Amino acid sequence: MQMEQWESLTPEQKKRELYLEQKHTLDTFLEHHAISRAQYEKSLGDLTVKMGFDRAG
Repeated sequence: MQMEQWESLTPEQKKRELYLEQKHTLDTFLEHHAISRAQYEKSLGDLTVKMGFDRAG
């Protein structure tokens, strides 16, 4: 995302984008077997709660 696009987002939209970026990172770690399924589930759950989103997104 370019800086102009980022700056035009609302705080809630920025929070959503950050959440999605972090989830993508976790997805990549799991895909490359850098973390276990249990670690993925725990980290995703923690991220979801901390960011204030339900598991459905």
